Amino acid sequence: MVHSSCSILSIFIILLVASPELTVSVKVPTVDEFFHCVLDHSEIALPYSISFYTPNNSSFNTVLESTAQNLRYLLPSVPKPEFIFTPLHESHVQAAVICSKQLGIHLRVRSGGHDYEGLSYASEIETPFLVVDLSRLRSVRVDIEDNSAWVQAGATVGELYYRISEKSRTHGFPAGLCTSLGIGGHITGGAYGSMMRKYGLGADNVIDARIIDSHGRVLDRQSMGEDLFWAIRGGGGASFGIITAWKVKLVPVPSTVTVFTVTKTLEQNATKILYRWQQVADKLDEDLFIRVIIQAASAGDRGGRTITNSYNALFLGDANRLLQVMEESFPELGLTRKDCLETSWIKSVLYIAGYPSNTPPEVLLQGKSTFKNYFKAKSDFVREPIPETALEGIWKRYFEEDNPFMIWNPYGGMMSQIAEDAIPFPHRKGTLFKIQYITSWQDPQENASKHIDWIRKLYNYMAPYVSMFPRTAYVNYRDLDLGMNKKTNTSFIEASVWGAKYFKDNFNRLIQVKTKVDPDNFFRHEQSIPPLPLSLRKRKRRGVHGKI
Repeated sequence: MVHSSCSILSIFIILLVASPELTVSVKVPTVDEFFHCVLDHSEIALPYSISFYTPNNSSFNTVLESTAQNLRYLLPSVPKPEFIFTPLHESHVQAAVICSKQLGIHLRVRSGGHDYEGLSYASEIETPFLVVDLSRLRSVRVDIEDNSAWVQAGATVGELYYRISEKSRTHGFPAGLCTSLGIGGHITGGAYGSMMRKYGLGADNVIDARIIDSHGRVLDRQSMGEDLFWAIRGGGGASFGIITAWKVKLVPVPSTVTVFTVTKTLEQNATKILYRWQQVADKLDEDLFIRVIIQAASAGDRGGRTITNSYNALFLGDANRLLQVMEESFPELGLTRKDCLETSWIKSVLYIAGYPSNTPPEVLLQGKSTFKNYFKAKSDFVREPIPETALEGIWKRYFEEDNPFMIWNPYGGMMSQIAEDAIPFPHRKGTLFKIQYITSWQDPQENASKHIDWIRKLYNYMAPYVSMFPRTAYVNYRDLDLGMNKKTNTSFIEASVWGAKYFKDNFNRLIQVKTKVDPDNFFRHEQSIPPLPLSLRKRKRRGVHGKI
């Protein structure tokens, strides 16, 4: 039996098609209307000239592009926001939520702009929309005695690291390797980094948070409740509210740590060494993190191209102990004392992030992205070593692309000791490593589909060698190829596909939290957590239970 509302909807659609006179118009609020609304609902005065930017403003493109990492979403063909709002105070963010609802304009939130599909500053499903850019909310308060720090959402990971290092040489925080990440969105997806095998993710080390919900209320951990606090630490950004600050737990680091990068080419037995790395990377001493950066490169005097595997590492200890660990566990790499650089933790951050040697730590306060490109990315989690013959198939495909790039990040250690449902991030015990695939290009006139087709083919090739049922992915490497919510009618079936890939069984609980805290789906984007459809909510109230 078809519900009567479906019939009414069908008739309405037919009328729209058959009657050109029948149109639905949406009044777009002006920036002045929004500004005055924000003033009415803010505790603190708000200067218009440095808080609002429209396409008519000479600074609009500069602000829009300031933290945008994927240049594909700045092309003229991509819809732009009606205006950008840069709040100066938490109450301004509250007001933005209230006014967005009152004036009927969709809201997107940006803290660092590193979302791979541009979801914080572009929209494929909503028009008109505005961007609330949190880049001016970047206070960091470090309390060494309490082993904690409060960091506002617009601060970068690098700023947090620097402010910790100002207070102590023996404290750190286990978050991202890319220092220009906005901390607000970074932790919402999990936040992995070079100390994850020792201390877990950034999201595993959050003590408290401040979030603005769909009613414009500011909530902390106590007032939001443990369900919502669970959901925001790894459940993906911009589904439940606007994070304005995190309280994070600091972790101990040695006064001396050691870093190294050792590169092997195909001619230097790279394939066999990489196969061995897969067997040991998750089982190494938890103080040791060795990732592999895989690129195509010129073969030098011989001409042609080769593959380089660069083993890029942080060890929480001195070089002598590192060499002992490597000799016992991974002698195939051939690490020597001259490969090792002993340094401080804060300088190891610069090293891992790819800054030139002798770069002063103060560069971390600039918050500048070191990777701005036109690119497409994907991800996988691996649970069994990939055979050498399959690696050779990867190399063959690498030679077909201009700028192929992969990073393999090891798991194990603390990552295997934390339960899959401790937070929404589920990729724990049994995961050997994660693969990030990227293809990039510099020329906006270049044929993007050529590169995107290439990475999709590589991704398809990898299917037999990675996690299955589901084939999992990392939510902070958003991939719209996995499906997206539609504007008019969130597809629950489609959402369950990418939801299972990002969150496995935790997706069910995320939906329950979303339904409770934002049933009207105010906070939404192409891959936001959907609330339960009304029909399923009614069934649950009648006592029909089970997995979603």
